[in-house]
Amino acid sequence: MAEFIPVANTRSASGVPTGKLALYWLLCSEIVIFGGVLASYLMHRLAHPEFGLQAAHTNVYAGTINTFVLLTSSLMAVLAHSAAEHGDGKKAAKYLWFTIAGALMFLCIKAAEWTSEIQHGYTITSSPFWSFYYTAAGIHASHVIAGALVMLWVIQSAKKNKYLYRVENVGLYWHFVDIVWIFLFPLLYIAK
Repeated sequence: MAEFIPVANTRSASGVPTGKLALYWLLCSEIVIFGGVLASYLMHRLAHPEFGLQAAHTNVYAGTINTFVLLTSSLMAVLAHSAAEHGDGKKAAKYLWFTIAGALMFLCIKAAEWTSEIQHGYTITSSPFWSFYYTAAGIHASHVIAGALVMLWVIQSAKKNKYLYRVENVGLYWHFVDIVWIFLFPLLYIAK
């Protein structure tokens, strides 16, 4: 019996597969969300020089480690995509598991970091900086969770060598999550 593939996944007026096109639309909307948060952060930061004094209390080591973790997990997503392109769904699934492990490590480090900051009195209501910090990092963390959950779904079909194009799509989403962190890290941790 032939495998059923919905027509919506096989046709495209633009020459771009519909799944990838939908992902591009999603990423454009996400750029608007993060762009708005980052633009308002920058405008507030430039208008209030004292804003940077609060940034001095962020944990640069935790942020640096999380940057390394996300970049490593992005490498795993690239390796998963490469395996999928070569038709090796089981290997792609294995690399996606490593990517998920990176997501979980990122979230654990972030949870420990936030716990410490909150215990030191730096809460979302402490100052405008901490409001921006928790909002931006929290939105980012929710995207990390979403990416990991979608990867779990993609793994189920990839390990059966089905719908391997989804590995590339989830990888593109994951790279977007990494790029956002590359903007957040210097703004929230380094620029003091």
